[in-house]
Amino acid sequence: MGHRAPPYAVLALLLPLAAGLLTACQRQPDDSGSGADAGAGSVSAPRPSGYGAFFLARGECSSGGRTSFTEVACTSERAAARVVGRYNGPRASGPRCPDATDFVLHITALNRGNSEERSVPEGYACMRNLQPPHPGDPGMGGGPLTVAGDCVYAERRGLVKETACDGSGARAPEYRVTRTVRARAACPPSTALYVRVGGRDPVGCARRL
Repeated sequence: MGHRAPPYAVLALLLPLAAGLLTACQRQPDDSGSGADAGAGSVSAPRPSGYGAFFLARGECSSGGRTSFTEVACTSERAAARVVGRYNGPRASGPRCPDATDFVLHITALNRGNSEERSVPEGYACMRNLQPPHPGDPGMGGGPLTVAGDCVYAERRGLVKETACDGSGARAPEYRVTRTVRARAACPPSTALYVRVGGRDPVGCARRL
């Protein structure tokens, strides 16, 4: 009897909690450009974990770890985070995670080698911690998204990076995103900086602190 080939591994990589660099433009008179709509996910009400029916489906839970996560029942003492958005395909071209996302898991394709079990396609899961802290919440200075209420500082000309609004981060906040809109023309007069945030309202209107 021949040996069965081992299944492909599922590797869920944790994105850094600190937000990445963001494109930003200083406010100029009569400057009213708009950004592209990158789409957005929606958060559903929590539901019992299917635990295995589909790997990290929306509403299911995962254990914690530094670079890899395992799906567990949401009632398990090992459960650390819940899936608030789940999409197939690469994140770069996929829908934006919900605003409540604390971190994102990238999931490689899985072939379990069993015709009775469905394979898992490449995709990504938007995760929310079951317990605080929630780095993705407004003003906390972390998470994979920039949302209204977050603060940023100028990393270099044309680029800003998120930091905690209370000043507890490595860099002091210089601007606060007061709202997100579809186009720069919809920003309030107090706007000093435009930040590209993506989603249905891709322009962040930031005022100087």
